[in-house]
Amino acid sequence: MADTELHETDSEDQKDWQAETDADVKDTDANETDEADDDYGVSMDKVQAVLNATADKSEMTPQMQRMMSRQAENTRRVEETIKGTKSNPRWFVPLFCALMIIGLIWAVVYYLSPNGTWPIPGIGAWNLAIAFAIIMVGFIMTMWWR
Repeated sequence: MADTELHETDSEDQKDWQAETDADVKDTDANETDEADDDYGVSMDKVQAVLNATADKSEMTPQMQRMMSRQAENTRRVEETIKGTKSNPRWFVPLFCALMIIGLIWAVVYYLSPNGTWPIPGIGAWNLAIAFAIIMVGFIMTMWWR
């Protein structure tokens, strides 16, 4: 009997709870924002002006003046750090990548050649030492990459 009563309810009789909840949340958010501005006595527009360094210093509270000076100091530090950063020339990365690939190819050619005669015939296993040296030069160059 209870099941039939549950299923007999028309959709017109049901409330739209989601719409009511959303409306309540919007009203609450707007009230909280207004109350927060009233509590601190500073609107968010003034805070944004301080952060963007466009505010008039004579109208600011001491806290806002300190915040503005910290923001300016942080900006100055970041700019100095960027100026002091050195970068490698454009050929640096392709060169160390090429060295590592050439060394790898040298070692593969040595292993695949009959009796280890290639890439330089007559030196035998020293071909592996050459390949390893070329690869190591490429890896050492990666430590200086900026």
